[in-house]
Amino acid sequence: MNSMFRALKVHNYRLWVTGALVSNIGTWMQRVAQDWLVLTVLTHNSGTAAGITTGLQFLPIVFLGPYAGLLGDRVNKRKLLLITQTAMGLCAFLLGMLVVTGAVQLWHVYVLALLLGVASAFDAPSRQAFVSEVVGKDDIPNAVALNSASFNLARLAGPGVAGLVIALVGTGPAFLINAASFAAVIFSLWRMRTAELVPAVHVPRAKGQIREGLVYIRQRPDLLMIMVLVFLVGTFGMNFQITNALMATTVFHLGPGEYGLLGSVMAIGTLGAALLAARRKNMRMMYIVGGALAFGVTVGIAALMPSYVLYALALILVGLASLTFMNACNTTVQLTTDSAMRGRVLAVYMVVLQGGTPIGAPLVGWIATEFGARWSLGMGAVVAFVAALAALFLMNRRNNVRLRDQFKSLRPAWMVRGLRHTAG
Repeated sequence: MNSMFRALKVHNYRLWVTGALVSNIGTWMQRVAQDWLVLTVLTHNSGTAAGITTGLQFLPIVFLGPYAGLLGDRVNKRKLLLITQTAMGLCAFLLGMLVVTGAVQLWHVYVLALLLGVASAFDAPSRQAFVSEVVGKDDIPNAVALNSASFNLARLAGPGVAGLVIALVGTGPAFLINAASFAAVIFSLWRMRTAELVPAVHVPRAKGQIREGLVYIRQRPDLLMIMVLVFLVGTFGMNFQITNALMATTVFHLGPGEYGLLGSVMAIGTLGAALLAARRKNMRMMYIVGGALAFGVTVGIAALMPSYVLYALALILVGLASLTFMNACNTTVQLTTDSAMRGRVLAVYMVVLQGGTPIGAPLVGWIATEFGARWSLGMGAVVAFVAALAALFLMNRRNNVRLRDQFKSLRPAWMVRGLRHTAG
């Protein structure tokens, strides 16, 4: 099988990625519908309310993430995922029924966002770590990249479908479709050949295990750098479900269809980055730092675009940079972490990635409301760029490596051959 899709040779992985694709389409539909519901039905384009909703959805992982990762190291991840996926589907179903019946209020959205966040906090670390149990270690980079490709294929379809559904029948059916989509993941988990899984060694119950995971990370400078970068970029830069909604409504004065299309256009870049990552067999820190630098630059460009079309085109580059950064971080953490620690380390990774959202999302929403949506994008761009420059400086200083040599190492082979030929 082509090296880009080699993980698909595994029967269980084919089931997993197919179910995830269906569920992710529903998830993207809910994200668009939830923001649209809050911004245009329950409030008058309140970026603060949208930010609070997003913040509540990611708040539980701050408090529950470390324990959720430890639980994933202790128990059967497949069975745990069956429970969490069912709970998340129920949250979507309840919100859909409230909207369809006309009973929904803003506090309902807040409560259900919080409950969804609780289920997601227990789901995320085990879902990330489960990939290494479905495929062998050699296929982990490819499987992680294909997971990203699946997620971004859904991102291509989900927002556009959500915009169409919202325009035709409102937000309620979009939530109900998402609730039904969780059945695909549950079915894929149920039908897996358990004898072909490669489960990690379950960690027996003991005192101080969460602290043990934190000590493990503290002793790894590479993991610490990833965690800091992910926190800063994720908290202040990756709030596109808010910024895109506000750019569409308050800057370009457009409707739900155009807003949904922005997510789909951005997914062109993220899908392209995921497929490029699927061809790599190893990962280097420069992909992480370079991706963060590119993210800061491209988001800054997007913030300055004068028209909807140019803004949408800029989002392709933003998507390419953001997925390159996130995929490199995820793959590096999974490949370089001891299997007995993987759940706890990935839990901390998810905490720093999503746990900053309760801070960043309301702040971004407030900045957009008070100063304009472009300023909220600009803040994220500056934070990402400065953080990446600082990481690059520290990495060069620790390794005594020149910047020019690092970028030479990232040149494609065809470019190197061409330069040598020209020199000759």
